[in-house]
Amino acid sequence: MKLGKLIGSALVALSLSAPVYAQAQAGGQPDQVDQLAQMVGLSDDQQTEIRGIIEEMQGQIGELQQEARVLQQAMQAEIKADYDEAAIRESAEELGDLTGEIAALSTLMQAKVDSVFTDEQRDELDRRMKQMQQQMQQQRQMMQPAQ
Repeated sequence: MKLGKLIGSALVALSLSAPVYAQAQAGGQPDQVDQLAQMVGLSDDQQTEIRGIIEEMQGQIGELQQEARVLQQAMQAEIKADYDEAAIRESAEELGDLTGEIAALSTLMQAKVDSVFTDEQRDELDRRMKQMQQQMQQQRQMMQPAQ
């Protein structure tokens, strides 16, 4: 049950933090919060609160992701005959720190979004996530070649 809840919250929060969120808003299509609202019956206040959480955290995460991309590019640039091991190790350590901070912020965002749900909404989300996992597992099994 906890695993389903964790996965469900993770999927919801991560999908909400994606850049697609902003694009969907501009395009007039239902965004992830609207879809979640339909799925588990979020109130208008809950939707507003979740949107606020996402906006707050998304900016911080986006900045760190940009820094991580710059570091990855710097590391790629060191793949050459006269490489600088110290520079590679320094960039790798910084990248590890950034990755850890991104993971922490993502988890905090998930926890904050989860705290907005009622127990009934969490249960419904768990149920839906289990259904999706079963469907994905069935699809994977169908795609495996016969042995």
